[in-house]
Amino acid sequence: MKDHVVEILALDDDPDTVEVLAHILQGKGYKVTSAESARAGMDLLRSRKYHVLILDLKMPDMDGIEVLGRIRDWDRDLGVIVLTGFPSVESAVASLKGGVSDYVEKPIDPDKLLGAVQKVIEDKGLLRSPEASLLASIGAKLRAARKSQDLTLKQVARRTGLSVSLLSQIERAESAASVASLYKIASALGTELTQLFEGY
Repeated sequence: MKDHVVEILALDDDPDTVEVLAHILQGKGYKVTSAESARAGMDLLRSRKYHVLILDLKMPDMDGIEVLGRIRDWDRDLGVIVLTGFPSVESAVASLKGGVSDYVEKPIDPDKLLGAVQKVIEDKGLLRSPEASLLASIGAKLRAARKSQDLTLKQVARRTGLSVSLLSQIERAESAASVASLYKIASALGTELTQLFEGY
């Protein structure tokens, strides 16, 4: 993520809130654009690609839930964090139905806000580094090959001499395996080593 810039649109009619959001997020290297009306925010979302939308629920020209519904008509995948000074069960339920990633209350707690943004980035697989993508791809291929043969991690560990823990970490892309380890696993599963790197 350090090699790329995450673009965030903050949609809130309160200039002070927008300033606080920008201060917190820009301090962590995020690029923040703001809009102080629902219509201006929707125009920006249509004109360019943002990774995350931080959406205030109470705006004068349009309710945040209505804005969310309209956005979802053309973009089902945008990561949305709802911001509200008036939390309620109804707004939380409506937000969840609209596919909101998180719900942050005002006044803004910087740690909660940053945690919510990080969660969206991780959940959406945004800006994954090439290395992380490769590890995830290899892990998924190994898991698929193992499951297609109805083998447990324990059985593969027995065949390869590698630990169950290491095999599990490789499948979950939590550990970069050596070429020697990958060769052992591929051989145990009857897979060509080169197949693990297809697409890279």
